[in-house]
Amino acid sequence: MDADLALRFAEEWAAAWNAHDLDRILTHYADDVVFPSPHIVWRLGESSGEVHGIDELRAYWGSGLEGESDLHFTVEDVRYSVDTIVINYRNQHGHAVAEVLRFRDGLVCWGCGA
Repeated sequence: MDADLALRFAEEWAAAWNAHDLDRILTHYADDVVFPSPHIVWRLGESSGEVHGIDELRAYWGSGLEGESDLHFTVEDVRYSVDTIVINYRNQHGHAVAEVLRFRDGLVCWGCGA
């Protein structure tokens, strides 16, 4: 991972979310992705708070996109390490959010939002 790759990824990631294009969003994620979120508990009824695999991630984010027609992300900062990037952004409500994404073979294999 380098600065240019991290920045390009963050720009495409935000553009996909801002287009509300679930298929485009999911192209960045591995089939066996793991994604924890406290929202998973109440949105999907999954007590572990994690989704496992692209199909579960599709169900989770699909339900979120349906409920947030005004969803919009504005990237403020991108940080990177060997196999991980952190995208700091503001959502449509003006809240500061950080997305932590770990990569394997060019795709996100683990991620979480905070």
